[in-house]
Amino acid sequence: MAEADLPSLLARVPMPSPDDDPGGEVVDQEASLVPIHIITNASELPVEFLEPSPQSQVVIGFDCEGVDLCRDGTLCIMQLAFPNAIYLVDVIEGGKVLMEACKPALESSYVTKVIHDCKRDSEALYFQFGIKLNNVMDTQIAYSIIEEQEGRARSPDDYISFVGLLADPRYCGVSYLEKEEVRVLLRQDPKFWTYRPLSDLMIHAAADDVMFLLYVYHKIIEKLNTRSLWRVTIRGALYCRCFCISDSAFADWPALPLIPDDVHLDGEAPEEEILSVLDVPPGKMGRVIGKKGASILSIKESCNAEILIGGSKGPSDKVFIIGPVKQVRKAAAMIRGRMLDI
Repeated sequence: MAEADLPSLLARVPMPSPDDDPGGEVVDQEASLVPIHIITNASELPVEFLEPSPQSQVVIGFDCEGVDLCRDGTLCIMQLAFPNAIYLVDVIEGGKVLMEACKPALESSYVTKVIHDCKRDSEALYFQFGIKLNNVMDTQIAYSIIEEQEGRARSPDDYISFVGLLADPRYCGVSYLEKEEVRVLLRQDPKFWTYRPLSDLMIHAAADDVMFLLYVYHKIIEKLNTRSLWRVTIRGALYCRCFCISDSAFADWPALPLIPDDVHLDGEAPEEEILSVLDVPPGKMGRVIGKKGASILSIKESCNAEILIGGSKGPSDKVFIIGPVKQVRKAAAMIRGRMLDI
């Protein structure tokens, strides 16, 4: 997936330079060749990842690959991008022992995981390995909040794709056409990520999905003001919980981040943000969604909250609402109204 003339276990990881043009493309990648390590044993991972601490806080690019990635799917590979290397954690070969060793870092507030759309990855980690993904910088969330911060309107359900984010010159300015090639392969063979040994194609497809994340993270941090940074942080925490509903009602998850004092100094204090989960009685989801999605779209347009439905991957009987308390309650009331018998 990286250029064909590269050695099979090298990747180009762009890192920002101090004099980067904020609107330009990524820096020359020739000087950023880093090794790709396939991990089947925890001892092969960096100690700062395995033993997170406040003295050695790290930021990594993060992603997961698998078959029908969700609670009932199969997690096959977990990608970790460091500035000096990419680690492909082979979940199939390493199994629960390897994932248990990774659990402290994935749940730690000292390891920032930069990921694009964390919901299903978090769901797979939680239900398959009991891991509560924590402290994420979700680039999809960050993009939307920066757009709002800079006064650009976003219509409901207008979420930036990873390919679209990378193509935006404000964040990276690169074409990622290889992503569509992998999607075609996955449609032809959904078990693509289960095959072993990993082929060069699989290795570079996995590495490509994380190789730009640290660069994008740098660009995002440059743009976020204090209030928006807190919003990205709390939204990321709520999105990680979103599809991980269980009997514990998130009581066993890490505490949600508090509103920092400096956010209050940045003007009017932001409203607390929450996740609300609504149970939809059998036969009522169609009423909530409406013909061609018209009903749920109308609710989204009326409320400043994110409204998510499990869909085919489930859970199919719940609606998830994330946002400021008042807006979440407004959306919940409107959805309950749609569920009433006429």
